[in-house]
Amino acid sequence: MQPRIISEYCHFERREKSPRGGLLRFARNDKIAQIIFWIATAAFLSACVSAQPAIVAPTVEPTPLSPPTVLARENEMALIENARRGDVMVVKKLLAQGANVHAHDADGVTALIAAAYGNHLKTARVLIAAGADVNIQDATKQSAFLIATSEGYVELLKLTLQAGADVHRTDSYNGTGLIRAAHRGHVEVIQELLKTEIKINHVNRLGWTALLEAIILGDGGARHTEVVRLLVNAGADVNLADNQRVTPLAHARQRGYADIIAILERAGAR
Repeated sequence: MQPRIISEYCHFERREKSPRGGLLRFARNDKIAQIIFWIATAAFLSACVSAQPAIVAPTVEPTPLSPPTVLARENEMALIENARRGDVMVVKKLLAQGANVHAHDADGVTALIAAAYGNHLKTARVLIAAGADVNIQDATKQSAFLIATSEGYVELLKLTLQAGADVHRTDSYNGTGLIRAAHRGHVEVIQELLKTEIKINHVNRLGWTALLEAIILGDGGARHTEVVRLLVNAGADVNLADNQRVTPLAHARQRGYADIIAILERAGAR
């Protein structure tokens, strides 16, 4: 029943007279009319609300990469690949086109790390000049700096040091660049690193210092003997034992490294 009709009905009931109990009837009818009015009003409003269209949240579809984004990613991967090959001209071109020098592949390898693996010095210079970070490490914890120390790339090492290489960064064995170079017997790398603030007695996850590594993993030849001499002269602790409490001198004696034994004994090794 519409509100207007109900209202008119109520007025009609108020005008109706009765010979007996007119006032009582009027009051009773008025109250009934009010109840009917409010019931009808509620029903009317409910119908109006129900008639409103349901609000449905829009479905958000995954946004595919736009052509510019796809092109940018392709350029980044091309930058890394050409850096790996040492194609400096293409690397320059890609950088000029806006390729991100900090981009990396699925293994965390950046263009600079890729160039470092191949010792592509010219390419590394271009990348560093473009802002490449020499301390960024890939998924295996290799960086341009650490690669240079283990592979004996002296000029690359100097380049990374000039670019702010953190000499305290460690590899997956918690080994410093000094330990890595001692392992391989890279005399010139050791000389360069000893000019820095690198910790000469740092112990890696295997329990070895650079001195221990040069003896345990070295061949006792001229290169490793010179590495031992350099480390001892720079203040390496000649009595710092490994996790099994075996000292550098004991390791050298076990292997019969006479020249290394002489160096250690002169330095007070026990």
